[in-house]
Amino acid sequence: MRSLQGRVAVVTGAASGIGRALAVELAGRGCALALCDVNEAGLRESADLARGAGAKVSTHVVDVADRARMERLPAEVLREHGHVHVVVNNAGVSVIGALADQSLDDFTWLMGINFWGVVHGSKLFLPALLAEDEGHIVNISSMFGFIGIPGQISYCSAKYAVRGFSETLLSELAGTRVGVTCVHPGGINTNIVRQSRTSSAADADEKTRTIDVFARWTRSPEKAARVIVRAIERNKPRVRIGFESYLTDWLKRLAPVTVQRVVGFGRRRAQPAR
Repeated sequence: MRSLQGRVAVVTGAASGIGRALAVELAGRGCALALCDVNEAGLRESADLARGAGAKVSTHVVDVADRARMERLPAEVLREHGHVHVVVNNAGVSVIGALADQSLDDFTWLMGINFWGVVHGSKLFLPALLAEDEGHIVNISSMFGFIGIPGQISYCSAKYAVRGFSETLLSELAGTRVGVTCVHPGGINTNIVRQSRTSSAADADEKTRTIDVFARWTRSPEKAARVIVRAIERNKPRVRIGFESYLTDWLKRLAPVTVQRVVGFGRRRAQPAR
């Protein structure tokens, strides 16, 4: 997009993490904001921060997996703001557990938010975006959209699906005034791991270890937000954030089968004998 000044942006998963950081960053660029999340208290805090940066803000309590609720959302945003120029499908959750241990209910819950939330946000706001002089859709995938990680089977499935959906949508919208960016973050210090569901005691232990790693070695949501907003301004179709995201992308290009075998072998060695 040539400029974000005076534009209207919809951000899902805006109550914390990357979503909150994006709200503040977009507000600083002159955007009005429609912030969406199931967490009403966190949503109010994000809205206050964005208003402090000078933005007009509306808040919408939304479960992105709920089709009926999402079908009502575009009209709500248009009533509040009159336009929609940017949609950021950011809402996401995590479940730690192998397929053998993970319940189908947990798998369905994650796919509803991480994949269907992206489909709902893209599909239902598309008519409004196409009606503008220019528009942009941002879908948050992951470095786990490049590589399959044992114990993250539902998360990887969703993020691979977001990648395929976004790449296809980019092709479908070629020649229109609507751009598409698929984002593949590496480690970002958000609440997603702390709030993840687990399938067993061993998975709960892994969650504790992962939380410690994220606290020590990951980058801030604010840094990720700056990269994403620059990608909107430059109409970049794909964004990788962090060295580990670039690394997994290139390793999978160079040796796609070997990399998965190595990852699986490392996982087996890390498991205690039974």
